[in-house]
Amino acid sequence: MGRDTIADIITSLRNADMNRKGTVRIPSTNLTENIVKILLREGFIENVRKHQENKKSFLVLTLRHKRNRKGSYTYRTIFNLKRISRPGLRIYSNYKRIPRILGGMGILILSTSRGIMTDREARLEGIGLITESLPNGMFRVRLDNEDMILGYVSGRIRRSFIRILPGDRVKIEISRYDSTRGRIIYRLRNKDSND
Repeated sequence: MGRDTIADIITSLRNADMNRKGTVRIPSTNLTENIVKILLREGFIENVRKHQENKKSFLVLTLRHKRNRKGSYTYRTIFNLKRISRPGLRIYSNYKRIPRILGGMGILILSTSRGIMTDREARLEGIGLITESLPNGMFRVRLDNEDMILGYVSGRIRRSFIRILPGDRVKIEISRYDSTRGRIIYRLRNKDSND
């Protein structure tokens, strides 16, 4: 039976946080590095450094604890760590049905086709159909959930002059600030086109 590295990370973080330990040492893999990057970016971990012993690399994490004036730890930053999708029971979810943790105050770390990301980042991506072409590289896009968005061409699509026509299916990254706008980041291949 194989090892579950994600469960090992969660258990070691949970135990160190409950016992008010300052550092945690976990084995370094691509998956653990991506998860640790998200925890560092979201502010649950203070510092990360890579350590190597006997041709094995480890990540040494410094946990973030709040201290009072006397120097003792007052409260923890990590309240509840839980593994939802396990190797014995995989759980798949549509981006519209991703649950909100603590009413949007917590984070959910997901494994998607575009890599490891948080629930907020996963909600901002959608797939839609170009319905109308507008001037200056702008398009009207109908998402799979029937929302209409004003999409603009950006990044590699603009630099490589990739042609987008009405009827093409595209992947769009919805703006965090305006849910009616987004940038087109990828054109999906049509099965019947001769690309």
